[in-house]
Amino acid sequence: MSDSIQSLMPEKSRTGRWNMIIGFWTMAAFMILGFILIYLRDFAPNAAEWAAQYGSGKHFETRLAHVHGALFGFLNVLIGYLLTAVPIKQRARKVVSALALMGILMPVGILTEVLFGVPPLLVLVGALSMTAAMILHGVAIWKCAE
Repeated sequence: MSDSIQSLMPEKSRTGRWNMIIGFWTMAAFMILGFILIYLRDFAPNAAEWAAQYGSGKHFETRLAHVHGALFGFLNVLIGYLLTAVPIKQRARKVVSALALMGILMPVGILTEVLFGVPPLLVLVGALSMTAAMILHGVAIWKCAE
């Protein structure tokens, strides 16, 4: 978006905008992962063997990443929209936005754990960030309704 158009947008609109953009991209990425999982389960040369291990180990963890990635992407779209639509305080708006974006570290952390053996620190940071975003956003909306 050009600087002239962005300067016309109110600050509250710009705060949630990145949540919506990153949220849609995250949903798309984890939908692609879902299509890959379907291929591996149903159409790949070793599909029967892969499906037999579907509920355990790396297969289960990858499904967790897929589901949480889609969910956290959707939550960012929703949060981004609400940040532009509900008049909460600017500081709370920025903190909620940042925490929700950091929440995407959870499904990314699950994937890095599965693919590269990375310790689950990103999973914990992402989970705590998204939980904090939900609590803070709820409190901020509650306060603006009073």
